[in-house]
Amino acid sequence: MAVQTGENEQALRKILDMTRLISIVILVIHFYYYCYAAFQEWGLNSAFSDRILGNVYRTGIFSNFVKSKLIALGFLMISLLGAKGRKDEKLGYKTAFAYTITGLVLYFSSYLSMLLDMPVQEKAAVYMGITAIGFLLVLSGGTLLSRIIKSKFNNKDIFNKENETFPQEERLLENEYSINLPARYHLKNKVRNSWVNIINPFRSVMVLGTPGSGKSYFVIRHIITQHIRKGFTMFVYDFKFDDLSRIAYNTWLKNKHKYATPPVFYVINFDDLTRSHRCNPLEPSAMTDITDAAESARTILMGLNREWIKRQGDFFVESPINFLSAVIWYLKKYKDGEFCTLPHVIELMQVDYDSLFTLLRTEKEIEVLINPFVNAYLNDVMEQLEGQIAAAKVAMARLSSPQLYYVLSGNDFNLDINNPDDPKIVCMGNNPQKIQIYGAVLSLYVTRLVKQVNKKGKLKSSLVFDEFPTIYLNNMDSLIATARSNKVSTCLGIQDFSQLRKDYGREQADVIMNITGNIVAGQVTGDTAKQLSERFGKIMQDRESYSINSGDTSISRSKQLETAIPPSKISALSSGEFVGMIADDPDNKIELKAFHCEIINDHEALKREEENYKNIEVIRKLDNSMVQRNYFQIKQDIQDIIQSEMERLLNDPGQSHLVIKKG
Repeated sequence: MAVQTGENEQALRKILDMTRLISIVILVIHFYYYCYAAFQEWGLNSAFSDRILGNVYRTGIFSNFVKSKLIALGFLMISLLGAKGRKDEKLGYKTAFAYTITGLVLYFSSYLSMLLDMPVQEKAAVYMGITAIGFLLVLSGGTLLSRIIKSKFNNKDIFNKENETFPQEERLLENEYSINLPARYHLKNKVRNSWVNIINPFRSVMVLGTPGSGKSYFVIRHIITQHIRKGFTMFVYDFKFDDLSRIAYNTWLKNKHKYATPPVFYVINFDDLTRSHRCNPLEPSAMTDITDAAESARTILMGLNREWIKRQGDFFVESPINFLSAVIWYLKKYKDGEFCTLPHVIELMQVDYDSLFTLLRTEKEIEVLINPFVNAYLNDVMEQLEGQIAAAKVAMARLSSPQLYYVLSGNDFNLDINNPDDPKIVCMGNNPQKIQIYGAVLSLYVTRLVKQVNKKGKLKSSLVFDEFPTIYLNNMDSLIATARSNKVSTCLGIQDFSQLRKDYGREQADVIMNITGNIVAGQVTGDTAKQLSERFGKIMQDRESYSINSGDTSISRSKQLETAIPPSKISALSSGEFVGMIADDPDNKIELKAFHCEIINDHEALKREEENYKNIEVIRKLDNSMVQRNYFQIKQDIQDIIQSEMERLLNDPGQSHLVIKKG
């Protein structure tokens, strides 16, 4: 077979050579016929050649001056069709066409030399020279064309952008819960309009992106505004107060008339007490059993000591939690919780061990919690006791400030934001300069709020957490997993998965990441980009490979499944450009769930809107003396409790044995 192929190629080459020879012969006869006078003078004619010329003339080839030249050119073109020059990647069409066009111009314009006023021999020499040069240039141009690689790599798309585009959802899919973000995306080399339709926010929304990627401006602000317009009750954790709170407040002002029962707007803010409501996160009526006290204790201590999160279960981590749980539950039971606030808990923890353990022993429900501490104290195992209790006392003492005590000891509202009879929109502000202290207190608020929100028969609610890792929420994974049926939407703003792992521990962080249904990610790098890329899956992409040798070019084309959005692309996203995956409903299935688009914000309209925003109104007039008075009153309350309880126990023969007087 190979021999036969070689013979075929050889035969073809001979035919092409013959065709080219015919072309040259016709051109030579053309010269001889039209420059016959010159050939006669040069003595290059004979009777034999004249007889041949006469026979050729009768064929009609020379009936027109150009006809024979066209025939010669035609045979030359035929000979070039099968030409196979040595391929050269650097050769372009411009060079080949320059040769060919110049050659054609000379080939046909050489006729003008026949009109020159000069001797016949010179005129013939000039004409034949110009025509021959034109002929050779056409031959060279045609040969160069055969050496060009006709299908080149697309050097304009060096990052393979066009190949990594895929169809996205272009329909607006809206319902009473949805968040809809207008966008535009690239499909091959076209820009098309699309929508990011988060039709089921109850499956949780995670918004990822490094600082400046546009998380708040392009996504979180729209979740807040659209959910308030659709009648959601809302909680907003505003890391950089009052960026998101202003948006929520002004949207509430414009839309509160749309609610069946208009919600009330509340703010918790520790920096400007005149614009902060007061709320007791340890509201006794919201704590039904001692497990609520234990959960509150765990939340606040984990918030204050973030490294403890990874050491849960250790003796010196669980002991302070048990101790704090006992103190909280004691104040919850004492006089029906009249003094059950976090400031009172902090102050009670700081009293001397004799008084503290005497009081705690009077409450039977916490006996099992405090027995190890009391026994250690009575048996003089002070080193162990200090190791167990000091960690809690030192951590909680950091919260002892008049401003915090003022906000935490009041009771302007309850945390059941989605109560049908008393709906609320609550914004809680942190301060990046005081993350750890404020974050711990806000963690306690959020834990208690989630416990009350995640119940049946309540209104639809939306929980928005900007910079979620800066607070600690022990049961966030169970909230995402179970709150869907209770119409609770959660939005978690995170900079990077590694940030979540650092603050929550690998196991819990992985659970939160993996059970989130809707992902919207701006620019992220490293492992986060890799994980997201795997989540978005693969698409069919065109592949081309070239093999160039001295005689030919081999091009093979194929289709392969390749990553739809590679990690490198996620690492290089511009501000406002997002990738992601949305979750659908059983009754509203979406085939095109993945997206890579630029979310469209009307910057001018948003700027005008923000210029017209009203500041959050002053809630109460307050001076420093009132805050200080509240601070000292809480300290005095604890002293009064100790004094009255000691007197009661000493005067009761049945309980006097509970009094500890070791000191």
